[in-house]
Amino acid sequence: MFIKKSADSALAPMANNPFRLLSHVASDFDRLLDESAFPSFRWPSLRAMGADNAAAWAPDIELFEKDGRLVARVDLPGMKKEDVSVEVADGRMVISGERTQEKEEKAKHFYRTEREYGAFYRTVPLPEGAKLDDVKANFANGVLEVSVPLPVQAETKVKKVAIQEPAKAAKPAA
Repeated sequence: MFIKKSADSALAPMANNPFRLLSHVASDFDRLLDESAFPSFRWPSLRAMGADNAAAWAPDIELFEKDGRLVARVDLPGMKKEDVSVEVADGRMVISGERTQEKEEKAKHFYRTEREYGAFYRTVPLPEGAKLDDVKANFANGVLEVSVPLPVQAETKVKKVAIQEPAKAAKPAA
């Protein structure tokens, strides 16, 4: 595949949108694999994202155990608690929501507006025996914290095991 390097190139309109360029490259790669000897090997396609769509937003989740509870902490800057949903059922916790931000700036010689939208859906598997009737959720300063009581586990006994050296092999007589 050859790429023309001229102003009228097909890539020229994509220069301002890296996701459109990435989508184009992924499409070419998919086509190459479709025609190759390895049709079962597929690169994850970006075509589903659409040419003008940014990548899906998936906030990171920090999971840790504290005071016998599983705690999930999610940074959701710019969001309100009304924008977020937390559900627990069937051994999993689902945190989902949608963010909408609009910024408008007016001055004497310019007008600028920015809009940002994005939905997310995150699933956290819960350990067997987690108490779903005592789940707590707090949202403050753009941080969602959800805690689920963990089942009481029997205390395990730890036994120290001595490490032995192997017996040395006897040297054969000469």
